[in-house]
Amino acid sequence: MQAVINKIIPFSSVDGPGNRTAIFLQGCNINCKYCHNPETRAICVRCGLCVEKCPKKALEKTADGKIIYHPQLCVQCDTCIHLCPHDSSPRTAIMTAEEVYAKVRKQIPFIRGITVSGGECMLHPGFLEDLFVLAKKDNLTTLIDSNGTIPFNQYPNLLKVTDGVMLDIKAFRNDEHVKITDVGNKTVLENGAFLAENKKLHEVRSVIVPDLYDTRRSIIEMAEFLSPYLAIQDFRIKLIAYRPMGVRKEYSHYQVPDQKYLEELAQILKNRGFKNVVIT
Repeated sequence: MQAVINKIIPFSSVDGPGNRTAIFLQGCNINCKYCHNPETRAICVRCGLCVEKCPKKALEKTADGKIIYHPQLCVQCDTCIHLCPHDSSPRTAIMTAEEVYAKVRKQIPFIRGITVSGGECMLHPGFLEDLFVLAKKDNLTTLIDSNGTIPFNQYPNLLKVTDGVMLDIKAFRNDEHVKITDVGNKTVLENGAFLAENKKLHEVRSVIVPDLYDTRRSIIEMAEFLSPYLAIQDFRIKLIAYRPMGVRKEYSHYQVPDQKYLEELAQILKNRGFKNVVIT
């Protein structure tokens, strides 16, 4: 199994519990207006615009149209991803699960586990399963960071080697979810219930953008929906403040919520029995 890898962060403290290696896959199936990693949304179409503009000549276009990335020349100026008209990046690599895990293994014993994100990593369930099987042999924990639009109940073998899922619930009401992402959230909510019932729901995440959707109502309704599952499994709710950094220009005008408002939303959750609530 292969996947297009955007980047591998050897040590991360924000992608799950403990120190972890975070793997980001390329490609996504939704269109979040506040996406903070828009360069992970699409696969490179080899237009070559980035090759012409790279100030350090770290990119090369071959005679057959392939884009070659020379990391030893790259200074991470991000010129290529800023000017890409396709929400992609030339700094990717097609890798097998074994090749990715060879890079993960270098961090053992300094990491607790691995987290795979994206883009949307659940577009590659076979790759995830292969990677997690390798990780389990070294007693590493395995987490999936997902937008929830792919049904987890269709991949029982993957779940057997998955310790938990960090699930985005971008808005509780379907029409607002469509407004944010261009797709509905029926599968997202079904995944939330299914994962909690099977003790695989590690965390639920919501990005708070007050002028994009009714954030207060969404948090209240999400709390009512999720609170019965606390009797089965304790899981964390993470409230993420919208920030314009990295967001596409046309969506960078939204309001940044203040700390007081975020704390009010957190209190709503706590009043409904959620003890593990985090604001970031």
